[in-house]
Amino acid sequence: MANLVGLGMDAAAGGVFGIIGTALGRIASYFERKQEMEQERLRWGHELKLHELQMQARQQETEMEMAIAEQQGSWRGLEASINADANTGVASKWVINTLRLVRPVLTLLLWLITAWIFSKTGDAGIVNSAVFAATAATLWWFGDRAPRLRNQLGVPGPV
Repeated sequence: MANLVGLGMDAAAGGVFGIIGTALGRIASYFERKQEMEQERLRWGHELKLHELQMQARQQETEMEMAIAEQQGSWRGLEASINADANTGVASKWVINTLRLVRPVLTLLLWLITAWIFSKTGDAGIVNSAVFAATAATLWWFGDRAPRLRNQLGVPGPV
């Protein structure tokens, strides 16, 4: 009978250890699965960040392309202005000289008006706008004349 009780105890102990082993395996599987999910979350987070960086790079590239196109358009406008200014046709010398004086006289008048506005108004916004307009006109006037000097020196102008 002792043999039978020992056999029953061995079977019960084996069953208990089997259940404990199964439970430990399930617990270990739970932690493994949790680690796998964390790894997947990190991987997808990395993918998301990579896509965001690619979108940002594309946006910057698009902005640069737009800036380049705008700059090229600006140069084309300047070139058209220079060509229109040079295209006076056949006219007497005093007409050509009068045409050449229009922008310098307008620029001088603009600066005189700016000085008058500066002396008469106390509004900083109006003064700033007038100074901006006068500066833009002056720089355009000098910038419009600069390529001719370059061409006389044999230096190619902007394309």
